[in-house]
Amino acid sequence: MSGQKLKKSFGRYFDAPIEAWEYFANLCEEVNFKKNEIIKQSWETEKYGYFLLEGSGGVFIWKCSHYVCLDLMPENNFFCDYMSLITQQPSPIETRALEATVSLRISKANIDELKKTPMGNVLFLIGAEYSFVEKQQIDLLLKTAEQRYAEMLAKNPRMIQNTAQKHITSYLGITTQSLSRIRRKIAQTRS
Repeated sequence: MSGQKLKKSFGRYFDAPIEAWEYFANLCEEVNFKKNEIIKQSWETEKYGYFLLEGSGGVFIWKCSHYVCLDLMPENNFFCDYMSLITQQPSPIETRALEATVSLRISKANIDELKKTPMGNVLFLIGAEYSFVEKQQIDLLLKTAEQRYAEMLAKNPRMIQNTAQKHITSYLGITTQSLSRIRRKIAQTRS
């Protein structure tokens, strides 16, 4: 089942045989997190990568006496403090479950094991490239908060409904009042 879900999520980028995805899934364990549970604390070293089967997560950093949301991750995506996982160094990034979450968790050792196989190495590379392309921060420079919110709403309406407004506004870099105006405007255009 988990192998099928991985294949479905990444099949549009790379058509690996189901056996490769099953091998990947067998290196993982299923874990659950409660809403708002911290998965990785700031200034710790990331030990795992996660694939979100259900729920969503957020990536945060402490800045000027509050947390700033750097990224929102919907289900069917990889999720972790990638910089810390790769370098095996502590980082200021904190990761959290934004709602009750079911994930596949793979240890750094099992990631290294996966990467030793030719297909596993390709799968990991494709996953990293996919994540990089999907999260290009160029949108921050070229699109308004309204455009970015509308895209988020179109791609992941369930995540938007289940994510605290403070995390969405932090991610978009706007106030709660601005988000309210954007939501009203979008609702009016849909009517």
